[in-house]
Amino acid sequence: MDAFVAWYTAHMGFLPKQLAVMILSIFPLVELRGGIPLARFLQLPLFQAILFSVIGNIIPIPFILFFIKKIFDWLRPTRHFGKFVRKMEQRAMSKSDSISKAEFWGLVAFVGIPLPGTGGWTGAMIASLLKIDIRKASLAILLGIAIAATIMSLVSYGIFRM
Repeated sequence: MDAFVAWYTAHMGFLPKQLAVMILSIFPLVELRGGIPLARFLQLPLFQAILFSVIGNIIPIPFILFFIKKIFDWLRPTRHFGKFVRKMEQRAMSKSDSISKAEFWGLVAFVGIPLPGTGGWTGAMIASLLKIDIRKASLAILLGIAIAATIMSLVSYGIFRM
């Protein structure tokens, strides 16, 4: 935690706390799973922690759902990015079994359970690659984000606080 505090102070300390939480929640792998604990560390009220981390987590989702396949199709034949795209597709699809079987509820659970490698980014990428209806995928991802926000709030602010 000391290393994180030093990094935050050096790189993001000039930003308003709410904006720092929102920006951190935009990044893949971190998402609101890092945003809510950061908000707690910055002593933001719970409502602000949830609001700004959820907004940050939601921002990239429509872009991923609408454009990731087109971007991957465009980059796949290139020498520099083709290997990266194939690796990203393989990584996402390796986690898609539970989603492809249960589709809506599988996607909700995948996004909602805050484990490494899960979340809105990967869920949206899998939904796009599996060609799940965008409205269904969007609703499932939003519901999953709400569940993840609840779990992370309980862990960071509530009864499970460590």
